[in-house]
Amino acid sequence: MIQIRRGEERGGGDHGWLKTHHTFSFDQFYDSRWMGFRSLRVINEDWVAAGQGFPAHPHRDMEIITYILEGGIEHKDSLGTSSIIRPGDGQRMSAGRGIRHSEMNPSPTEPVHMLQIWITPDRSGHEPSYEQKAFPEEEKRGKLRLIASPDGDDGSVTIHQDARLYVSLLAPGQRVQHELGQGRHGWLQIAKGAVELNGQKLVQGDGAAISEEKTLSIRGPEPAEVLLFDLA
Repeated sequence: MIQIRRGEERGGGDHGWLKTHHTFSFDQFYDSRWMGFRSLRVINEDWVAAGQGFPAHPHRDMEIITYILEGGIEHKDSLGTSSIIRPGDGQRMSAGRGIRHSEMNPSPTEPVHMLQIWITPDRSGHEPSYEQKAFPEEEKRGKLRLIASPDGDDGSVTIHQDARLYVSLLAPGQRVQHELGQGRHGWLQIAKGAVELNGQKLVQGDGAAISEEKTLSIRGPEPAEVLLFDLA
């Protein structure tokens, strides 16, 4: 079963310095049909204006992944971390029992386009931590590259949940396949372009909740960038 979440039906709005779309209920946007999917709680697509961003604020008990599509974001946190997250990076912050962080666009002229992803952890009270790695484009072209997992498999960043995040860059006509194990579920998010998922067309901003499907076939009729979550 594949349930499509169309991009134009998402919540959010234009706040001047921030344009945002919420796939799931978030902040002042509430939709009882879309509170999350399995352990996946938030997918926000954000455009942050030059020199703007999210000042220091607290989080706890959430695995937070920032995925950059264009530009860069400067991350700082109460652990002493200071880094720039750029396209191609795999990054996660485990808020654990409590952390403060800021995400600011360091460019004086260019906006940043990114996805902010929250995954509910396997338990509360983990030690707060941060991890960031670069994954070259060639590792994603025409294939599904694992960038986050519970065990750090294949050099991915490690998250506290039985969830795996893959990224793929597809040229026109390219196809990737993924096998979902028994009792596993999937979420496909279209970051750029358009794809066909088991014959169903999805375009930029769309997502798809996947259950009771063994094989996922993802084909790019045009250039595309997709994120695939394999969830318990």
